[in-house]
Parts: sequence; C-alpha cells; structure tokens
Amino acid sequence: MYSGINFFSENCSFRLKEKKMITAWLTKIIQKSSNKTGNITYIFCDDAYLADLNQKYLNHKTLTDIITFDYVEGNMINGDIFISIERVQENAIKYKTPFKNELLRVICHGVLHLMGFADKNNSEKLVMRAKEQECLNLFFKK
Repeated sequence: MYSGINFFSENCSFRLKEKKMITAWLTKIIQKSSNKTGNITYIFCDDAYLADLNQKYLNHKTLTDIITFDYVEGNMINGDIFISIERVQENAIKYKTPFKNELLRVICHGVLHLMGFADKNNSEKLVMRAKEQECLNLFFKK
C-alpha cells in the first residue's frame, strides 16, 4: 500500500510552499505519538467548495476552515483533510497572526484530529490548542 503525505488544490490557485519541510514536520508529529504515517491528502480549496462538503457530508450550514475525513486503521494515520484558504486568510487577520502560522496551525489541526484529538467542548478545545502550539513549536524549533 502506498503511504505518504500529498498536497493538492481544488477551486483555488493556492500552492503550498515548503512541501518537503511540512511533510517532514507532519511525519515527526505522527511518529512522536507512536503512530505511523499512512496516506494523508491535503486539499486546499475555497470557502464555497468546503461549504458544499460541510453541507453534503456533515449537514452543517456554516463556514469552516477545515474538514477532516478519518480513515485511520490502528496506528496507521490515513485521511483526507480539506482546508479553506479563504478561512485561513481571514482567521490570520482576525487573530493577528501571520498567514503562514495560521496555515501551519490548521494543517497540524487536521493531523491531530486523525490522531484522536477532538475539539467539540471547551476542555477538548484547550487540549487541542495546547497540542497545536506544541506542533508549531516543533516546526519553528522553539
């Protein structure tokens, strides 16, 4: 079976920079938790594309920055992660953070979901934010 991390764009012209560095970082995050990298696909898209998926598969009528489809098998991390570049851009402005930092936060957020972290309630959100920060620190080697 093929395994790896791949990046695509759908309905937007966004192209991820530093693919090799980001792939190595995500692999390190997964390995630190005693998991293995399976087949993970990131699809960067616009709000309309993600809103359609949100309505079709989750029956939500709200905009979101990320939707993660989990295909994890045991400790093999597999999934499709859709990210709205428009949401990431707006959130970067809203939270006064550089676009790159917000994008990396959302990218690792998807992998954290695949590793079993949730963010449905306040206590889960606190844990998720702490794990996101831990991942960002790893990327920026703080």
